[in-house]
Amino acid sequence: MNAASAAVLNLDDPGDWGRATRGLIATHETGRIEGRSVPAWNTADYDFLRGDGSEIAPSSVNPSLWRQGRLNALHGLFEVADGVWQARGYDISNITFIAGKKGWLIVDVLTSAETARACLELANQTLGERPVEAVIYTHSHVDHFGGIFGITDQDAVDRGDIRIIAPEGFLHEAVSEAVIAGPAMSRRGGYMFGPHLTPGIFGHVDSGLGKITPKGIPGLIGPTEEISVTGTELEVAGIKIVFQNTPGSEAPAEMNFLFPDHRLLCMAENCTHTLHNVLTPRGALVRDSLLWSKYIGEAIDLFIDHTDTLFSTHHWPRFGKQDSLQFLIKQRDVYRWLHDQTLRLANNGYTPLEIAEELTLPDCFGKQGHTREYYGTVSHNSKAIYQRYFGWFDGNPSNLNPHPPEAAGRRYVEAMGGAEAVIGHARAAFDDGDYRWASQLLNHLVFADSTNEAAKLLQADTFEQMGYQSEAGPWRNFYLTGAKELRDPTRPVAGGGRAMSKALTVGMLFDAIGVRLRADDVIDKRVIVNWSFTDIGEKHVLGLENCAIHHHSGRHADDADAHLTLTKTLLGELMTGRANFMDVIEAGDLVIDGDGAAVLTIFGSLDRFSGDFEIVLP
Repeated sequence: MNAASAAVLNLDDPGDWGRATRGLIATHETGRIEGRSVPAWNTADYDFLRGDGSEIAPSSVNPSLWRQGRLNALHGLFEVADGVWQARGYDISNITFIAGKKGWLIVDVLTSAETARACLELANQTLGERPVEAVIYTHSHVDHFGGIFGITDQDAVDRGDIRIIAPEGFLHEAVSEAVIAGPAMSRRGGYMFGPHLTPGIFGHVDSGLGKITPKGIPGLIGPTEEISVTGTELEVAGIKIVFQNTPGSEAPAEMNFLFPDHRLLCMAENCTHTLHNVLTPRGALVRDSLLWSKYIGEAIDLFIDHTDTLFSTHHWPRFGKQDSLQFLIKQRDVYRWLHDQTLRLANNGYTPLEIAEELTLPDCFGKQGHTREYYGTVSHNSKAIYQRYFGWFDGNPSNLNPHPPEAAGRRYVEAMGGAEAVIGHARAAFDDGDYRWASQLLNHLVFADSTNEAAKLLQADTFEQMGYQSEAGPWRNFYLTGAKELRDPTRPVAGGGRAMSKALTVGMLFDAIGVRLRADDVIDKRVIVNWSFTDIGEKHVLGLENCAIHHHSGRHADDADAHLTLTKTLLGELMTGRANFMDVIEAGDLVIDGDGAAVLTIFGSLDRFSGDFEIVLP
């Protein structure tokens, strides 16, 4: 399969290597960035993608993904334009440094404090030390704001020393994704990005959007300013910026912007060197591919006549007006093609699975590296577009209320004549190279009987073969991580969580309490608690009734069962498990007036998310 793919891989645009290497002025001294217990980043892990002979893909890697992996293995500090530099290859995302009047204006701050700090040090050592004047968050995904504590701290922002600018709705969307749905997304992200795979030709090669996520701790400092209107102009660190707000594009809160004096356009993550995800496999809100396409068209109209260089927050820049324009046109059109062709087929009665089989990238996109399926795929993007318009249900009544996997698995195995018969059919499909069918058969058996070692090992072999064939980095990582967990169920202990609680509002912290509430434990319970937060001077009410919480801000309730006095910081510590409820009461940091048992009714009924649930096993 991979040899056949290599034979037909014919890109009209061979210039990516030149773009990706252009302007290199320095590299990290060792390429190894230390973390708390393990390296947060180590470029040496991907030396197999560099050097003599690395131009030829091994048989265990799709040749197109190998190409993308080699490009993403490039690392260093690169000059993008006069007074503008990017550090690439030290995180899955990029950090951009722009020389302002007195210091740095930084665009995006990577995923973790460790990688962000190392890149800032590299820039200061190479270009001369400058203080940080301002930070722009392009959008609400953690790999673009999580490294903020490697750049600055909350006190500096509170003093007004550093401006942080973000699109409207940034904090809400960042919290919704990283906190409220965080445990499940993190577990699924472990499959999508492959952090537990060993780098190498039989393991982790690339994530398509970048190399891999670092093994560091993300944090969050909220923005001091938000951009809500396209056409907004600001002077930041002495640099003029014109903004385009693009909510509902690649992220729910995102923005592009132009530096007119530099003739430099930032397209955030709306345009990168890959077909992107309309719905990321780790899970997120479904994106609006039609609106996404229209925003790119609007950016062309607004900015292209003022652009000599275009950069994004992943991958490498485009140089020259015409190169930038052609890049934007293809990016605009690929999302419109995905949207329109999915809806055309849906309106002809095709189901999501049928649409995914029917659509393939036409040559106008398939021959361009930046519109190939390195991160998103036509298959899962078309299903996401269908979901956005029609939901999960394909309209067939037999799919309206199917059995869950374990119950269905037992029935399928029985209907096929037992476990040995299923394995026999799956082995025949495997030997024929029909790995998709083998995987479906074995999934029923594994969920019917998770102790069947023969089924698990053959399923692992099946996943492995599909991973080796995948052009998309996330698909490869999903398959190979699934294979790894079927062969060895032990997993590394999850890290220390995300240092984000200080940036959250009280309402956001209470929302996080709500999704942890075990409703069956509080049937017929009604509790009203007043809260006074001494560090921010706010009053709140948290209520529990009808098996759900509710919240009011700015007042206290007259009929409260108890009154709590504490700091918002302490509430964040309690929510993240860094403080114990009884310990802080004994220490006097949390004062309860009234019925303490009522408070414990809420806090004693909260789930703890391990983030370590099974995926390929029941």
